[in-house]
Amino acid sequence: MSEQIAVRIPDELAESLSELVAEGRFETKADVVRAALGSLVAAERRRRVGELIAEGYRRVPQDDDEVKAATRAAIRSIHEEPW
Repeated sequence: MSEQIAVRIPDELAESLSELVAEGRFETKADVVRAALGSLVAAERRRRVGELIAEGYRRVPQDDDEVKAATRAAIRSIHEEPW
């Protein structure tokens, strides 16, 4: 199921959408808008998850031993990278 939403956008933005279609990146301007909205919704979801994680750590902060263990693990993983 889908919902149709009518929106007005500035001419410059409409031209940018048309350019993306002309370049072959998207089939239609509607596809561009759907992709952009999907990206926005996903970014907002990630932001909210980050906020929830941070709130969890504020409610139950890590103790010094946990921080030291995490630091050691991070340093170890950096040294294991092939860069």
